[in-house]
Order: sequence, then C-alpha cells, then structure tokens
Amino acid sequence: MTAFTRAFHGKHLHRKPVRRVAAVGVVAAGALMLSACGGDGDGASGMSGMDHGGSKSSATATATAAAKAGDVDDADVTFAQMMIPHHEQAVAMAELADSRASDAEIKALAAKIEKAQDPEIKTMTGWLKSWGKPTATGDMPGMGMSGDGMMSDKDMKELKAMQGKEFDKMFAQMMIGHHNGAIAMAKTEQKSGQNADAKKMADAIVAGQSAEVKQLQSILDRL
Repeated sequence: MTAFTRAFHGKHLHRKPVRRVAAVGVVAAGALMLSACGGDGDGASGMSGMDHGGSKSSATATATAAAKAGDVDDADVTFAQMMIPHHEQAVAMAELADSRASDAEIKALAAKIEKAQDPEIKTMTGWLKSWGKPTATGDMPGMGMSGDGMMSDKDMKELKAMQGKEFDKMFAQMMIGHHNGAIAMAKTEQKSGQNADAKKMADAIVAGQSAEVKQLQSILDRL
C-alpha cells in the first residue's frame, strides 16, 4: 500500500468514530428532552388525576357516612330501648309457666315466647351499641305508664304466687295486655322508624304477637 493510500484510509478510519459519537450524542440529547417533556406532562396530569380522584373519593366517603347516619332515627332508638325491657319482662313471665302452669297449651306458648323474644333482646342490644346509643337493660322512665302493657311489681308478685289453673288464667290475661302493648310500640316503629332491620322486627312483632293474642284469648275462653 502506498503512502497516499495509507493516509486516505487512516483519515477515514479516524473520522467514522467521531461521526458515530456525534450521532449518539444527538439521539441521547433528544431522548432526554423527550423524557423531560413527557415527565413534566405526566407529572402534571398525574397530580391532576390524583387530586380529582382524591376529591371524588372524599365526596363518596362523606355521602356514604351521611347515608349510614340517616339509616337510624329517634323512633328506631326509642323502639329498641323500650322493647328490650318489655321483652325481658315477657321472658320472665314465660319462665314462670314451666313450674306453675297446668295447661299444656299455656306451657307450649310460654316456651315459644321465651324462644322468640330472648334472641330479639340480644339483637336490639347489638343495634343500640352499633348506633352508639345506651342500651335499655333495666327499668326505663315511663315504662308501665303509657299503655305499653308492662306489668307492675305487684302484678309480677301475684303471678309468681299462682299455681295451676289460677296461674294459667292470670298468665293469659297478663300476656294479652303485655302483647297488646308491644304491638302498639311496634306499630309506632312501622309508622315512624327508618332503620330497615328495626322495621322488619316491628313487622314480625305485630304479626306474631297478634296471632298469640288470639290464641291466648281462645285459651281463656275454654279455661
């Protein structure tokens, strides 16, 4: 190879890497610019999306909380608070029948009342706790004085003192009045309450205890 040829090849071999480096530099710079522009756009868009999503989520949470709060009104709370001690007394009366009643139908009905109302007491107690309201586990102001059918202490002592047929008659008479009081309270809940579960229980009380009142009256008629 002549000196001219060597010089020619050497010159071009030296320039090719320079052009490649320059080209790579241009591509890299362009990529960085695109990345920077894309990053700014994405960041702004992402933040905007996050803000919007956060606002929407907050609004939804507020609406949900408001809906839950609106599921319970004063009538629901009063229904549960008043019905708990009312049921407790009915259960206490029913428990007396096991050792004092002589009529088989009275005994069977008393057992049915105890079986139905004891779980309802637990359910209503759970409602009040979940609603953040005090539970009614003892005497409530006004109980026994507003047509609610609650028996006085004197009535309960008299019932405890009875045996046999005398107990059967007194139990039937007292439970009819007691049931009628519960039915009236449940009808108030049906009319004024808002909570779906409480209203459903009120429906069950009206239907079930109305049927039991008829049965108790039938028992009285034959005793």
